[in-house]
Amino acid sequence: MEFLQEIGVFLAEAVILVTAIIVVLIAIAAVSQRRKGNEEGYIEVRRLNERYTAFHDAVRSFTEHPETRKVREKAEKKTAKAEQKQAKQKAKEDNDDNPVGADAKDSRLFVLRFNGDIRASETESLREEISAITPELREGDEVLLCLESPGGMVHSYGLAASQLQRIRSTGASLTVAVDKVAASGGYMMACVADRIISAPFAVIGSIGVLAQLPNFHRLLKKNDVDFELLTAGKYKRTLTMFGENTDDGRAKFVEDLEDTYDLFKDFVVLNRPVVDIDSVATGEIWYGERALDQNLVDELSTSDAYLQKRLAETEAYEVRFVPKRSWQEKFGMAAEAGIERTFLRLWQQGAARFLP
Repeated sequence: MEFLQEIGVFLAEAVILVTAIIVVLIAIAAVSQRRKGNEEGYIEVRRLNERYTAFHDAVRSFTEHPETRKVREKAEKKTAKAEQKQAKQKAKEDNDDNPVGADAKDSRLFVLRFNGDIRASETESLREEISAITPELREGDEVLLCLESPGGMVHSYGLAASQLQRIRSTGASLTVAVDKVAASGGYMMACVADRIISAPFAVIGSIGVLAQLPNFHRLLKKNDVDFELLTAGKYKRTLTMFGENTDDGRAKFVEDLEDTYDLFKDFVVLNRPVVDIDSVATGEIWYGERALDQNLVDELSTSDAYLQKRLAETEAYEVRFVPKRSWQEKFGMAAEAGIERTFLRLWQQGAARFLP
């Protein structure tokens, strides 16, 4: 009897959890419908040199001998003082040589991040970040984009790639770093770069186009359900989920896929002429080392290793667009996190009850 009571309690908790999930999903859907148009937010900039130096100092404070630290700190203060004096002198000379005030500082590195989904949702943030830095970019500067994407919609990733071309048009160089995956639309973005670096086992490619959809026509027909699809124009709708698909419609759909595929290949050739497009545009994927052999990437390295090397050479700034969120969105995100924790707790409790 006690066992059945525990089952009843567990089922009641599960019902409450499912109800809460449905309520939150409805709230999120309502909020998303209200938030149309461009999101408002702000640009956040972090100087990465100071951040990584602080990390290094934190570790070194425990590993370095006190006497060695004293000598090092004294030498660093002396060097910093000399560099400050030299910088002031250089600034004075630059102002004398260039009275209109043009900037003559060394090149800089700007770091952006893009985590893609099927709709390339972060394109909105990317365009804001690029709009913020392009007026500052000059010849000799570099933009490092840390890119992760499994690919997705052609038009969405096409727009994201076009945003990256804005960087190239300023005269600054663009480097794309792939640690895990840049597939399909992700590689469409990556190939715009002057240089692509990849982790040895990152997934690169494929260069191909995919479309799939289920068809319920026979199920509807079996249950005597009619589905009417009215169009004006021979190819307004080629394939449909509920109507009866025709051979002519399938042929036109494949023709459209092939055209998109040709455009994708042309785009890669235009941006990376070193690639033998006939050998790589097969829909296959390559891990980093194999991608290097195919000229799909230029160097094997993680983004962390590349960034740390550049930090020793230049000033680096991470730029991020932070969208403002309404209280409804914040509530929805908090509720979602709470539901995840509750679901995990209930699952653990349920598993513990039924395990021997």
